[in-house]
Amino acid sequence: MARVRGPLVVVTGAGAVGWDEFADIQVAAPDEPTGTTQPADTGKPADTDDAAGGERHGLVLDTARDRVLVQVLEGTGGLRAEGMRVTFSGAPLRVPVGTAWLGRVCDGMGQPLDGGPPVLGGADAPVAGVPLNPVHREPPAEPVLTGVSAIDALTTLARGQKLPIFSRAGLPHLELAAQIAAQASAGDEPFCVVFAAMGLTHTDAAAVRETLEGRSASGELVLLLNLADAPVIERTLTPRIALTVAEHLAFEEGRHVLVVMGDMTSYCEALREVSAARGEIPARRAYPGYLYSDLASLYERCGRVRGRPGSVTLVPVLTMPGGDITHPVPDLTGYITEGQIVLSDELHALGVYPPVDALESLSRLMRKAAGPGRTRGDHLDVAAQTTAALAGARRARELGELIGADALSDTDRHYLDFERACRQTLIAQERTESRPLERTLDRAWRALSALPRRELTMLPREMIDDHLGREP
Repeated sequence: MARVRGPLVVVTGAGAVGWDEFADIQVAAPDEPTGTTQPADTGKPADTDDAAGGERHGLVLDTARDRVLVQVLEGTGGLRAEGMRVTFSGAPLRVPVGTAWLGRVCDGMGQPLDGGPPVLGGADAPVAGVPLNPVHREPPAEPVLTGVSAIDALTTLARGQKLPIFSRAGLPHLELAAQIAAQASAGDEPFCVVFAAMGLTHTDAAAVRETLEGRSASGELVLLLNLADAPVIERTLTPRIALTVAEHLAFEEGRHVLVVMGDMTSYCEALREVSAARGEIPARRAYPGYLYSDLASLYERCGRVRGRPGSVTLVPVLTMPGGDITHPVPDLTGYITEGQIVLSDELHALGVYPPVDALESLSRLMRKAAGPGRTRGDHLDVAAQTTAALAGARRARELGELIGADALSDTDRHYLDFERACRQTLIAQERTESRPLERTLDRAWRALSALPRRELTMLPREMIDDHLGREP
């Protein structure tokens, strides 16, 4: 016997069913007997477009004696308890893995949206993933260059790193994420991108597909689109499917894989909705108490494995409700990840794209990815000097607001000139512009030339002479 409760189905009379088991849900004909059967042979979803019934699929969330709680992946809309039959597979949900995913556009459950056949692979893997033994991890190293100057110059992304983008409503975080996915590279080594979009409107999904069309056509992209009108349960599985595909491409196929996931706030809200339907006791802001461990189970799947050439690099994108960086989603994300890229309302209002706030942003592993032998010999020194100069410009601007701009010293005015030059020369770029690192660092030097040489205290004199010329 089964009954529908919100997005869930409660099945009674079932035995020997475990957590995370895959289930087939069928609505029998009126003259067909109802009931619940036990283990079947497969654990993979089949294609279904029947919104009013037919065959659907689910995962076991909880069991208690002979009662089983099943989350329905396609949603429970139009599903009737009468005549429902639930068959448990005895195994967790698995998806095919392999290079057949490259160049494909699918929904959040991996079903094709590009008119092609279902994605098939020579092997499959559990969506939940397998924990990576920390002893087998290699520290992140070498850069993933995004073609975005504000990131490559000041918050360089290392292969195997997890570096989130913190944004606010109304800022172009989705455009930036799509641009990074379209432009990123790992030099001459095999590289591909897995883009998992969650909770997008149809307009945003179309814009993402258009931006990533070139990378998809070249067979370097896996695009999973979970739309806002899709069942909420699908949203909780989309990032796990993306990471499962990425892990195989990295550690079995030897590619460097960049995984871009957004919006993680939409994912967490879906998790909160499922938790409420299960009747769990809520924690902070009504999110489940296990939100931290759930996010960690996603973020910690990236990295490098000793003895294997590939890597998984993760860029989660999330919006901070009300711009509150202490909200549970950005707060817990910050504990797990190695830095953050923060987008600024102020820069956006000035028309700067991308509106990256360099003083709020940080890559804790930048020294592993930049410098001599990795990017350019002057990279780390230039980044340190640029950040210090931006801090000096902020102090000068705040001082000017207190005492008036006319009362500022000549040095303070030079710092304000540098800030404007940095915005216009280094940070600002076109949405379709992929800027090489050499040009990015040259632009940073051009901005630093607005400061007197005596203020460039973090740069060796020889380096200043090489890039700005010797003093007369």
